[in-house]
Amino acid sequence: MPKLCPKVILEGTRLTHKTDLAFALNEHPRLVGERKYRYHSPVISAEWCGFTNHPWGRGLVNFNPEEEERALETYATWARLFELLPYYSWFVDRFHLSTIAFQLRQRGLEMDFGWLEERLLPLGFRLVLCTRAPEDFPRAREARLRISGNPAQYDDLQPFVDEQELLRRLARKSRLPVLELDLSDDDLPRAADRVADWLEATGGLHLP
Repeated sequence: MPKLCPKVILEGTRLTHKTDLAFALNEHPRLVGERKYRYHSPVISAEWCGFTNHPWGRGLVNFNPEEEERALETYATWARLFELLPYYSWFVDRFHLSTIAFQLRQRGLEMDFGWLEERLLPLGFRLVLCTRAPEDFPRAREARLRISGNPAQYDDLQPFVDEQELLRRLARKSRLPVLELDLSDDDLPRAADRVADWLEATGGLHLP
């Protein structure tokens, strides 16, 4: 049977279960096959703060102006790695749309990642935009505060609501196939099944 090698970029603001869904997809039998034992399979993220030597630092999303060239080189490196390993499953927790949104809101910088999407398209990459009803963010915050190591970032929820609308606009402009997924019900198994259904229906499980 054809090899399973789905490639999914999960975008969305905070409190929308992006990371939880990435892990769920990475263990979903319809996406990665039935596993007799547990083994490591990469979930990668542009939100890794690898540019600074302290927690909650800077990286591909929130880089400073003088780090832009470094960030773009890193994106090009990821793209090349994907091209070198096309018959592999990749689950990405935040990527270029998050970078565009952050840089636009914080610096007024309009970044063009058309070159990146042109390289991702033939590899079968797809976008899943994770969302939550605006009125449901306070409830999600209460659950997050019980485990967060940086609770102050959730003091004001309006930036998350605003970022969600911006990400929606960016997703509509994307060259990649897009599924918007409402996770207000916090039902991760159902959400993972919906992504699996969508990938199967659109040919996203295999690479010709």
